[in-house]
Amino acid sequence: MSRIGILAVQGAFLEHEQVLSRLGVPYFELRQKRDLEESMDGLILPGGESTVMGKLLRELELMEPLRSRILAGLPVFGTCAGLILLAKQLAGGETTHLASMDICAVRNAYGRQLGSFAAEQEFGDFGRIPMTFIRAPYISAVSGKTEVLAQVDGRIVAAREDRQLVTAFHPELTEDLTVHRYFLDQLVASR
Repeated sequence: MSRIGILAVQGAFLEHEQVLSRLGVPYFELRQKRDLEESMDGLILPGGESTVMGKLLRELELMEPLRSRILAGLPVFGTCAGLILLAKQLAGGETTHLASMDICAVRNAYGRQLGSFAAEQEFGDFGRIPMTFIRAPYISAVSGKTEVLAQVDGRIVAAREDRQLVTAFHPELTEDLTVHRYFLDQLVASR
């Protein structure tokens, strides 16, 4: 059985832990450099504050080891801030973080907390799923081998490139398990 690391330095990591528990998937919290010694078949980068998370990844000396593993094929799933961490480009020329995925992200694209909303849209070939957006980004452009998996109002809100998956929404905040199953079945299990 696969074991998933969840970045737990800031943000909504507990909700991802609850989803993995529901799915019966072992996980551990990645909080410091020595946690990288744990066996990890996949990585989840939760929502939160991307600027704070990026700063902590650098201070804790996790940025480069994680980037190297992701570029070497470690399956990774980033939600909201996790999407921003993985983006090779950020609109407005902001500083990138892990910069491993061929996407351009627009931060806080729907406004502040009051801009939060819910939608239901198609996700890949899996039908309509509920999507919760909280101060969400969106993807303004994809390139290379990146595949668009979902759009809301013409904006890209989910994409995949090889073993990297990102969503602008928070699937961990709904009862629907489609996106987490997709990550585990299509990216982690195929490794």
